Amino acid sequence: MSHISLQINNQRHTLDADPDMPLLWALRDILQMTGTKYGCGIGQCGACTVHLDGVATRSCQTTLSDAQGKQIVTIEGLGASTLHPVQRAWIAEQVPQCGYCQSGQIMSAAALLATTRNPTDAQIDDAMSGNICRCATYFRIRKAIHRAAQEVNA
Repeated sequence: MSHISLQINNQRHTLDADPDMPLLWALRDILQMTGTKYGCGIGQCGACTVHLDGVATRSCQTTLSDAQGKQIVTIEGLGASTLHPVQRAWIAEQVPQCGYCQSGQIMSAAALLATTRNPTDAQIDDAMSGNICRCATYFRIRKAIHRAAQEVNA
């Protein structure tokens, strides 16, 4: 065990944990930030997506030692003071069905819009290709991302 210091949602957290522990487990089990979901555990489904220094990252495949020194943003931190444009668009377009994958979807979409203010359908499809929605709400997801882009660009 080691003392691990992480900057999560603009707050410093010091954990006594194994540096090889996946960030996902520290978020969910130690810090009780359960918005980030466990899906597959192998980085393929995207349910565990968080931002590390603004980059959409699979927290199930990111160790605590790899996350140290980086700015970590979870779904809880994305819209902490006011809903993020992506979150507002998700609500307006009624994207979720079961909702399980949505935090990861939203985090990937927010990372896309941070670098690509007016993405094409192809850019959206490419950026979101690592996020699986078993309910197949992909058309609503794309529509919500376009809607959020309009708000960001207004």
